[in-house]
Amino acid sequence: MSGSAVSSCQLVWVVLVCSWRIAAAQAQAAARTDPIEAAALNTILGRWGKKASPEWNISGELCSGLAADRTNWDDYPNINPFIKCDCSYNNNSVCHIIKLRVFKLDVVGQIPSELQNFTYMEDLNIAYNYLSGEVPSFIGKFTSMEYLNLAFNPLSGPLPKEIGNLTNLLSLGISFNNFTGELPEEMGNLVKLQQLYIDSSGFSGPFPSTFSKLQNLKILRASDNDFTGKIPYNFGSMSSLEDIAFQGNSFEGPIPASLSNLTKLTNLRIGDIINGSSSLAFVSNLTSLSNLILRNCRISGNLGLVDFSKFAALTYLDLSFNNITGQVPQSILNLENLEFLFLGNNSLTGRLPDVKSSSLTTLDLSYNQLTGRFPSWVNQNNLQLNLVANNFVLVGTNSSTLPSGLSCLQQYTACFRGSPEYYSFAVDCGSNRSTSASDNTIYEADPMNLGTASYYVTGQTRWGVSSVGNFFQATNGMDRIYSSQHFQNTVDSKLFETARMSPSSLRYYGLGLENGNYTVLLQFAEFSYPDSPTWLSLGRRVFDIYVQGDLIEKNFDIRKTAGGKSFTALNRSYTATVSKNFLEIHLFWAGKGTCCVPSQGYYGPMVSALRVTPNFAPTVRNGVPKRKSKAGAIAGISVGALVLGLAALFGIFMLVKKRRTMAQQKEELYNLVGQHDVFSNAELKLATDNFSYQNIIGEGGYGPVYK
Repeated sequence: MSGSAVSSCQLVWVVLVCSWRIAAAQAQAAARTDPIEAAALNTILGRWGKKASPEWNISGELCSGLAADRTNWDDYPNINPFIKCDCSYNNNSVCHIIKLRVFKLDVVGQIPSELQNFTYMEDLNIAYNYLSGEVPSFIGKFTSMEYLNLAFNPLSGPLPKEIGNLTNLLSLGISFNNFTGELPEEMGNLVKLQQLYIDSSGFSGPFPSTFSKLQNLKILRASDNDFTGKIPYNFGSMSSLEDIAFQGNSFEGPIPASLSNLTKLTNLRIGDIINGSSSLAFVSNLTSLSNLILRNCRISGNLGLVDFSKFAALTYLDLSFNNITGQVPQSILNLENLEFLFLGNNSLTGRLPDVKSSSLTTLDLSYNQLTGRFPSWVNQNNLQLNLVANNFVLVGTNSSTLPSGLSCLQQYTACFRGSPEYYSFAVDCGSNRSTSASDNTIYEADPMNLGTASYYVTGQTRWGVSSVGNFFQATNGMDRIYSSQHFQNTVDSKLFETARMSPSSLRYYGLGLENGNYTVLLQFAEFSYPDSPTWLSLGRRVFDIYVQGDLIEKNFDIRKTAGGKSFTALNRSYTATVSKNFLEIHLFWAGKGTCCVPSQGYYGPMVSALRVTPNFAPTVRNGVPKRKSKAGAIAGISVGALVLGLAALFGIFMLVKKRRTMAQQKEELYNLVGQHDVFSNAELKLATDNFSYQNIIGEGGYGPVYK
C-alpha cells in the first residue's frame, strides 16, 4: 500500500473518531434527566441543606458533566454529594440516576420518601450521617441495587423484610445503627451478596437458617450485637467466606467444628462465648489465616494440638482469656510473619521457648502458670512483653530491659505479703503529673506509655498497672488520651483531663495494703464522643468492671450512665476486701461497643482516676518511714549526763558572747533572702509527691528530710 493510501486511511479514521465524539457529546447534551428523578433529587438536597456540584450539575442539568460520563465515581471522592447517570434510555434522550452519594456530611433527618422515585438505582451511599427513624419498606423497590450503604446513622426499628427483594445486591452495609429485633429470614434471598456489614447494629436473636444460601458471601462482620443461640453449623458450608467477625454477642458454645471447612479464611474473629466448651482443633485446616482471634471463647485443651508451623501467613494470634493448657510451642514463636501473640489468662505451664522470631514484637503471657528463668530474647529492643501473674524465677535472671517491679506482680511472690506498709493510694490515670484534689487527696502521676503488652510499678512499690491488647487495624492506637475541655459535675476538672485506655484488659494493683475492707472509687468521664447530632456521637464505649476478681459492673457504658452526656464526671464507688495485702481492679473489654468512632481501633475500657481508702483505722504508716529508735539516744544521755552538764556551763558563756554577733548575721540573712515561709500540709504533700521515698535526702531528729 502506498504512503498516500495510508495517509488517506488515517485521515478517514480521525474523521470517524471525531464524528463519534461529537455525536456522543451532542447526545449527552440532548439527553435530559428524568423529570421525576430530577425533582426528587432537588427536593432531597434542599431538605438536607446540600447543593449539587457544578462539576456534574451544569446549567441546572443534573445528569451532565462528570455525572454523565463513563469515569469511575470512586476517582472523585471529594465531589460530595455526587450522582452518576445512565443516559442510554429512549435512544439516548433520557438519563436515569443510578448512583447517589451523600457521604459523611452529618445530614440530619430521615430517609426521604422521594428516594423511592430512583427505581434505577444501583449504588446508594448515605453513610456517616445522622439519619434517624426506620428504614422504609420501599427499599425493596430498588431491584437493580448492587451496593447499599446505610452505616453510621441512628436508624432504628426492625430491618424491613423487603430488603430480601434486592436480589442483585453485592454489598450491604448497615453497621453502627440502632436497629431492633432479628434479621429477617428474607435476607437469605440475597444470593449474590459478597459483603455483609451488620456490626454494632442492635440486632438480637438467632441467625436466620436461610443464611446458608449465601454461598457467594466473602465478608461477614457481625460483632457487638446480641445474637443468641449457637453459631450456625451450616456456616461451614459457606465456602467463599474469607473474613468473619463474631465478637461481643451472646453466642453459646461450642464453636462449630464445621468452620474447619472454610479454608479460604484469612481473618477469623470470634469472642465472648457465654457457655459451653470449645476446642482449638477446628483451626488446624485454616492455614491461610492472617489474623486469628479466638478471645474469651471458653476454649480448653492443649495448645500443642494445633501444628502452628503450617500457618506461614499468620501475623496476629489472640487466644487470650480461655482455659488452654500445655506449654508454649516453639513452633508459634518461630513463625516468621507473626507480629502479635496474645496468650494471656490461660493455664499454660512450663518454661518459655529458647528462641523467638525477630518479627514477633508483642507477646502477652500474663496470668498463666509459667515457671523457670528467662531466655535471652526477653531483652530484645522494642519488645512489648507482659509476664505478670506467673511463677517465674526472677533472682539472677538476665532481664535487665524488663520494667522493674515484676517480682511484685508474680502469683506467689507479691511484695509485702504479710508485711503491709500502705492503707491508701490514688492515681490520676494517664497523667504526667500529680494532682491535688479539692479534698487534699494527692493523686499520683501515671505517665507510662504501656503499649500493647506491658506493666509498670511505682518507685515506692505502692501501686502498679498492667495493660494488654492491640487496637485492631488502628493506624495509631493510643493508651493515654487527653482533653482540655472543662468537665461538668465535678470541682476537680483537672482529674478528668487525662485518661488511660486499653483495647483489651487494664488492671490497677494496690501493693502492700493492710488487710481489711476498702472503698474503691473509680472516676470516669467520656470525652471521645460529642453530644451534638453527628455520626461521631454514635460511638459507644462498653466494658466490664471487676474488683478482686468479682464482676461488679457488666456492660458498663460511661456516657450512658452519665445521662447520655460526654465531658461529665462520673464516680462509681465499690467495697472490696483485701486479705493478702493485694488489691486488683480489672477493666475488661468483652467485645461490646463500637470499634471505629471517631476512628478505626477506638474502643475498650477507659478510666480517668481512682482512689482506694480504708474503711477501718489503719495501723501502718502508709509508706512514711519510721523514725529511728530513741533507745540508744536515751542510753547515751544517761552515760554522758556529767559531760553534758559541764558543757552546758561553757555553752552559756559562749552564747552570751555570740548573741550580739548572731543577731547581726540573722538580720543580714533576712535582708538577702527574706523571711522563711510557712507551708500547709497539702502543699508539702504535693511538693514531695506524697512524701515519696524517692524524694528523701536525709533524716533529722523529727523524721525524714525531703527535697
